[in-house]
Amino acid sequence: MALIVQKYGGTSVGSIERIQNVANRVIDTYNQGKDVVVVVSAMGKSTDHLIQMANDISDNPSKRELDMLVSTGEQVSMSLLAMALQQKGYQSVSLTGWQAGIKTEAAHGNARILDINNKRINGHLAEGNIVIVAGFQGLTDEEEIATLGRGGSDTTAVALAASLKAEKCEIYTDVTGVYTTDPRVVGGARKLESISYDEMLEMANLGAGVLHPRSVEFAKNYNVKLEVRSSIEKETGTMIEEEVSMEGNLTVRGIAFESNVTKVTVHGLQDDINTLAKLFTILSDQKINVDIIIQNTNGKEATDISFSLDSEVLNQALEVLSEYQPELNYDHITYEGDLAKVSIVGSGMISNPGVAAKMFNVLSSNGIKIKMVSTSEIKVSTIVSSTTMISAVECLHEAFELEERKTVEV
Repeated sequence: MALIVQKYGGTSVGSIERIQNVANRVIDTYNQGKDVVVVVSAMGKSTDHLIQMANDISDNPSKRELDMLVSTGEQVSMSLLAMALQQKGYQSVSLTGWQAGIKTEAAHGNARILDINNKRINGHLAEGNIVIVAGFQGLTDEEEIATLGRGGSDTTAVALAASLKAEKCEIYTDVTGVYTTDPRVVGGARKLESISYDEMLEMANLGAGVLHPRSVEFAKNYNVKLEVRSSIEKETGTMIEEEVSMEGNLTVRGIAFESNVTKVTVHGLQDDINTLAKLFTILSDQKINVDIIIQNTNGKEATDISFSLDSEVLNQALEVLSEYQPELNYDHITYEGDLAKVSIVGSGMISNPGVAAKMFNVLSSNGIKIKMVSTSEIKVSTIVSSTTMISAVECLHEAFELEERKTVEV
């Protein structure tokens, strides 16, 4: 029997009424003759509430205990959904991450899935059960609960789909698919029929919040077909797969953006072959992710290195750099906050020169100053002031003709 893995996010299970709606959606799929494994997130904002309680008790809560606490949110959702299905006359069983055989690395708060033992899930499916799995969590070799970080339920669902060799993994959320940009920001944003793994991975990494980047990476590596759909509206969503149609020959397929960016510049570093490796190894060892990197050499055996990062880790980065100042032997550090990243993404950019130039011309003609730039074969990212982020997205969306197409009656 063909298997479908479905994932429902926090908004989709945010109330008893919505859990009942999810139960009906699951039943519809089951009645089509499919085996169904469902992955659920915590209800609504309950994870935020749990974290707030932890912070109210401790200025620096233990990462282990925090994982023990926040993993309970998904357990509430899974149990209630199983009960709702049983009340409607369908066999169902709920499993925590560890009961579902999900093995993770020992990294509390941001663990990666290492392996999945499907024995228990397959046993329940063979008995005719709809299996509900708590997303976002697994068990380490030391039998400690570890969570997968924000958006981890997406990763749980895709990993299960890969391990169980599912026909498809459906991600249900509060939007009807993947759009050319956030429809809450740009009213003319258009839903895409399909998007490639590489394009979606870039969009996810660059701030599009529809899917967690790690889940898209998993899907690409194991060739899992993904569909992003609405948990409320009954309409087709966006397919994410290896080969997609160019859909009107769009050179740029989407625009991603994120705020809360800070630019850090380390001044007066030694201009030698090991400088970059030494600096970014120190930051990497402390799990500090940096994004766009620019090196400026002044010709006096010294160099300045700038990089962007999430503003939430700025203080940690500054502390680490201060601690290693004697080893790095730099002069001083400056930083600029209140920045944002705006990116254009599209596989069509590979064979269409001039896309970056057009982007820069559009931004400059709208009075938007570019502070940093990063490019790849299928994306161009710019750092701009956060006050100009929305106008940058709007003018680029229009310039690259990504608006929803309107039918004209004749």
